[in-house]
Amino acid sequence: MRDHHKEDDIYRVVATALDAAFMHRVYPELAPAGRDMLRHYVSSGWREGLDPAPWFSSEGYLAANADVARAGLEPFYHYLTRGRREGREIAPSRHAVRYLTAAPTPWSLEMLLNGPPPVAPPEPAPFVAEAAAAEAGAEPEVEASLSDADRALVAGEFDAAYYLAAHPDIATAGMDPLHHFVVTGWREGRNPAPAFSVRDYLETYPDVALSGMNPFVHFLRTGRAEGRAGRTDLGFRYEIIKALTPVQVRAAAAAAVGAGVKLKTQAALRKALGAAAFGLADLHITFSHDDFTAHTGGVQLCLQRESARVAAQGRDHLHLFPAAPWPVVRDDAEPGQLGALLNGVRIGAFAPSVVAGGLAKAMADAPRGRRTFAIHSLLGHTADETAEILAAAGLQAGFFWLHDFASLCAGFHLLRNDVEDCAAPPPDSAACRICIYGAYRARHLDQHQRLFERLDLTVVSPSEPTLDLWRARWNYPAKGEVVLPHATLVARGRSRKSSAKRTFRLGYPGMPVAHKGWEIFHRLALRYADDPRYEFMHFGGQPAPGLDIAFHRVVVTEDEPRAMQAAIEAAKVDAVLIWPLCRETFSFTAYEAAAAGAAVLTGPDSGNVAAFVTRSGLGRVAPDEAALDALLDSGDILALGRAARSVMLYDLAFSGLSVDVADPEAAA
Repeated sequence: MRDHHKEDDIYRVVATALDAAFMHRVYPELAPAGRDMLRHYVSSGWREGLDPAPWFSSEGYLAANADVARAGLEPFYHYLTRGRREGREIAPSRHAVRYLTAAPTPWSLEMLLNGPPPVAPPEPAPFVAEAAAAEAGAEPEVEASLSDADRALVAGEFDAAYYLAAHPDIATAGMDPLHHFVVTGWREGRNPAPAFSVRDYLETYPDVALSGMNPFVHFLRTGRAEGRAGRTDLGFRYEIIKALTPVQVRAAAAAAVGAGVKLKTQAALRKALGAAAFGLADLHITFSHDDFTAHTGGVQLCLQRESARVAAQGRDHLHLFPAAPWPVVRDDAEPGQLGALLNGVRIGAFAPSVVAGGLAKAMADAPRGRRTFAIHSLLGHTADETAEILAAAGLQAGFFWLHDFASLCAGFHLLRNDVEDCAAPPPDSAACRICIYGAYRARHLDQHQRLFERLDLTVVSPSEPTLDLWRARWNYPAKGEVVLPHATLVARGRSRKSSAKRTFRLGYPGMPVAHKGWEIFHRLALRYADDPRYEFMHFGGQPAPGLDIAFHRVVVTEDEPRAMQAAIEAAKVDAVLIWPLCRETFSFTAYEAAAAGAAVLTGPDSGNVAAFVTRSGLGRVAPDEAALDALLDSGDILALGRAARSVMLYDLAFSGLSVDVADPEAAA
């Protein structure tokens, strides 16, 4: 006879940790059937070798724990209730690397570091109704399907476009979004529309959770009339803090993914280096946090340009990066794996000691020419390993870039708990003790201190404000300091005036992520959606769900360096909102927008953006968000319109980055 109480307990426990998004992604053959992933996994999936989360291998746990296998126990439940307290080890799913590195949006470190992505993956299946009912000793009334009337009620306010954009696994599977939501989506915490949160509603109203009823149906049928809120709106900063993941958990996840990376031998590295286009006689070595050929972002674009300049000089370029993305610098005791690019082509992943040994032997066989290096980021590296790799190439003096503030804190944006500028206070301050990054700040300071002590580093900053802050917050023994902007404006003439009768066009350029100011723009676009004075536009690589505005797809690359500038100019945007929560060290988008003739609207804490606007006069710095609202409320922002001012257009002159500071005469 089946023990239903035991089954209910297993469902309740496993539901707290099962990652339905992961299972839908890696087991697409199960998705079209609309299968309840939790019940399928518990009833038979684990016996089929299915994994419930990227960090847990069912087969690996059973293989490592023969007693669990012999007893025929479901491995995930055993680990959650007993195994973790007994110190039993786990292994990541064999699908983890593919799942974590094949995101529907281009990978970025910001996403890894918990800046909530604009297209959020579904939350882990909460099964709040079942859990609440079980705690109360009641049996939930789980609806297998909705009545025709309730389905029609949901259909009337269900946002299919939002649902598919927020949950690309459903779109990829070709499933009907409404059907998915009413059958399984709401149980997985997937929201039917921007203004309604399944999790918030069930947590706020336990009577609905105990009923086992679809919360959106309850809200539409009676909840709204009773004055119940569709979602808890405490502001996007609250949502960021609520979603924060401890840094040690992120680091552990990175280590687990890295442990599954297949490493190549020193012989393989020497063979690849031996086939270098220019024979390694003239070599430039760079370090950063990722593969700049595979991912998009400001640092990646800088490295693309630097690599192109190196190649134009007839020199080889070796780029080293963590094979699995790391959110912090590694500790000496944490093993790492380095991915390697040679002249823009990936040649494999290697242990750091293998890179040092293989490089030393390869360089010994190569004629001695010009050798240089630049460290663009130490994330995922250690100071000693980096210095030893450079020593193997006979290098001691080079450049250290301030693309961010990782040399001052693990929170490289200097955002306390990812929501408030902190300006890097003393590391023993109370401000650091209340921040999620505080415990890791000493590690970053120590590793970078050792790096500067072992190497002769010239610090290169893309702006004066960035260098000023960096210099004031820690006294690293730098050999020298240089300010080299990533780009400068070159005047090319005045633009034809726009019609005074058309709406004012306010644009947002770049990734729709919170720390870049997307939530501020999102709020304005919603608030003034029906105001005939304004039109809102988004320019970027991917649209964000929940906002019915014009989207212009723009991807800036080394081959298309002026794509953003051209798109903003073609759309005749009057002003762009660049309102980051963090201090920008440079901000390509500010220069691109200004070059296109758009005014730049920003806040006082935006670092080089505010400095650029103040210095150039190409926009306005509003003192705070209330003042920003007042500009739109009063219509004073219209003074920034193309029809109200004489618009100068510019071209962008890009720097060659490390090549320019290493060879100023060539740059000139």
